[in-house]
Amino acid sequence: MGNDYFHFKQFSIWQDKCAMKVGTDGVLLGAWAADGAVCRHILDVGTGTGLIALMLAQRNPGALVQAIDIDESACLQAKANVEASPFAARIRVAHADFSDYASQTGACFDLVVSNPPYFVQSLKSPDSRRSLARHDGSLSLAELTGKGKSLIRPEGRLALILPVERENELEELARSNGLTISRKTFVVPIPEAVPKRLLAELRAGPSACVRENLLVEEARHQYSLAYKDLTAAFYREEHWAGRNKNTWISEKIRG
Repeated sequence: MGNDYFHFKQFSIWQDKCAMKVGTDGVLLGAWAADGAVCRHILDVGTGTGLIALMLAQRNPGALVQAIDIDESACLQAKANVEASPFAARIRVAHADFSDYASQTGACFDLVVSNPPYFVQSLKSPDSRRSLARHDGSLSLAELTGKGKSLIRPEGRLALILPVERENELEELARSNGLTISRKTFVVPIPEAVPKRLLAELRAGPSACVRENLLVEEARHQYSLAYKDLTAAFYREEHWAGRNKNTWISEKIRG
């Protein structure tokens, strides 16, 4: 079991009140989404602990970040983490259902980002809050792509991380909603393994797709240079040295 906290370079994440803990997927998405783009207004859907919202606020100086979650306890946790960070003035956390929020907000964003619940057919956890956070009964990929398009500016982006097995489903949903997948990064946990996760960035209208692989570990707790470069702004030195008690880094994407 991991600790109730995780210290990054510029902020800390407490997770004792949150059903879904900090994991590799969130770190990957927060470091990867909209790389090189200027994002002034960002929406984090299903914020959980607030990790991705905080990462994006760090990466985009001056950006305003709206974070929402259907779980009230997660919102309280995210608010506490945000308030204790250097980015408190630029992040707002709201207890909201994504469908309701998308219908009522009237706002448009440069980036909509989500580490969505994606276990469609697996057995649900007896913990109802954890099940809600993990299974897409609370937020389907179809809803996320369809309503997500309505929330992004014409030049905006929708960024997600999913099991690689849902690539074809995402392609079909993108086409049906007038979106194009402009970036695909296949996350490979260790050499010779098959990709486990897909980082995908979608845009409105036609776009060429940039495809690449990202290797996380060269060997057990020996992280690749590409992974280190991607996350260098966030992880503290003790993480790379293996001294961090929360060294869960590749556990989630191995399975």
